[in-house]
Amino acid sequence: MDNVPISPGGRMRVTVSAGPGPQPAAEVRSLLHGRLRIFSLIGLAATTVFLIKDLIRAWQAPGLVSPVDVGLQAVLVLINLVSAGVLWGCRQLALAVLRVVELIMLGATVAFFAWAQYTALAAGWPFHGPDESRQRDILLLATDGLLLRWFGLLVGYGTLIPNTWKRCALIVGLVALAPLAVMIAFSLRHGTVPHLSDVLLQMAILMAIGAAIAVYGSHRIEELRQEAFEARKLGQYQLKKLLGTGGMGEVHLAEHVLLRRPCAIKLIRPEHAGDPAMLARFEREVQATATLTHWNTIEIYDYGRTADGTFYYVMEYLPGLTLQELIQEYGPLPPGRAVHLLRQVCYALREAHAIGLIHRDIKPSNIMTCERGRVYDVAKLLDFGLVRIPHLEGGNISQELTVAGSPYYMSPEQAKGKELDGRSDIYSLGAVAYFLLTKQPPFVRESPIEVMMAHVRDPVIRPNALRPDVPADLQEVVLRCLQKDPARRFADAESLEQALGQCACAGQWTQQEAAAWWRRWATPDNTREHPPAR
Repeated sequence: MDNVPISPGGRMRVTVSAGPGPQPAAEVRSLLHGRLRIFSLIGLAATTVFLIKDLIRAWQAPGLVSPVDVGLQAVLVLINLVSAGVLWGCRQLALAVLRVVELIMLGATVAFFAWAQYTALAAGWPFHGPDESRQRDILLLATDGLLLRWFGLLVGYGTLIPNTWKRCALIVGLVALAPLAVMIAFSLRHGTVPHLSDVLLQMAILMAIGAAIAVYGSHRIEELRQEAFEARKLGQYQLKKLLGTGGMGEVHLAEHVLLRRPCAIKLIRPEHAGDPAMLARFEREVQATATLTHWNTIEIYDYGRTADGTFYYVMEYLPGLTLQELIQEYGPLPPGRAVHLLRQVCYALREAHAIGLIHRDIKPSNIMTCERGRVYDVAKLLDFGLVRIPHLEGGNISQELTVAGSPYYMSPEQAKGKELDGRSDIYSLGAVAYFLLTKQPPFVRESPIEVMMAHVRDPVIRPNALRPDVPADLQEVVLRCLQKDPARRFADAESLEQALGQCACAGQWTQQEAAAWWRRWATPDNTREHPPAR
């Protein structure tokens, strides 16, 4: 599909892309890594079994098994063991490194099979039989078991290891020539081998069949993989994995095929959105949200609609923690850190409110803390899916979504279905602040309706009754946000941000402390690994 312009007045145009493109290196690397892990375990198990078998034979009948054979098998087991350890012990390996490991394991196996074939031929030399006509059968009998191993190696490699068909043909062709080369080398070393041409012909036929199966299997599997890859594309975006689902659609981790930039794509399917009018609303919302440029608002890259009517928009991907996850897993935040994050959300709301956008769904799961450009504990306001756009929407759509939102963080006027302004978001952000400090929302009741009614009529329990160390000045700011009457709250996000900045704890969470916290608990690929809140 073609990309879609993000201008509010632009028309969406989505067409099918012409022809498959190459899969991203990251996807090939990940697939190869996984397949090599399986290959290493199969190789380790097989070589270990054969080594144990020969050790038992050597113990039962000394001299029956050559010590050299046992030693080479032990070396092969060691190579497979080290390869398996590297592949399973390292999360991230470069594609070039994986290809080197692949060739080492394959090369070691080919070398051992060649040695085993040569020693099997040498053990039967000279090839005497009851009559000359049976010499060929005796010769083939000496190598039949190993030929089956060669055949299995060809087919297994071709169908298991991801390759282009040309690379597979080259490698499989060299492997298929190896047993023939051993046979020719043996004849040159030991003199004329009876019926050598017949034996080579039969070996060549078997190896050719194995190589053909391997190359065809590799090519067909690659075609199917490419088809699956194309099926997961939205224009220039490649879907990687599902991040989450909601009432209206799904969010996927994706990657721009050309830029190799990770992003998040939200898919809103027609059956979830309800009707064409609702999809048109989402289009207007994305157009309006895309005009927001503040650092603390999630960035919208692109949007479009697929042939089946699925509406999607593309956002920046933010590896980190939502405030909901952070508090649920690790407890209330230190007051200084809570103020640090809340002030950033105020910056995002200030810009949105200035152009008439009311979020209407401010809650901990829609605010994320992350690291961006080596700035730590960056708060990002997410999901403007319920944003109200007064100058764009008609009365019918507005009425349908009047009481949409999360009951735990809903303003009294939103719960009553009244007209909203920016002060409704101020109330919701105050409820989020209450949750950050106490690990519970302002009102906890048995049903959503009871929670909504509590927002309308019940007094709020003061935060220091649940957590005594909440500073008094910060508590007063939170309680002012939670006033039932909008006129008694902060007039706007800028006023709230200034009040938070005047709290004594405002400077207690520094960028140095945030950086130390993230560097200690973030994984190498900068995704979360259960960091503590304190």
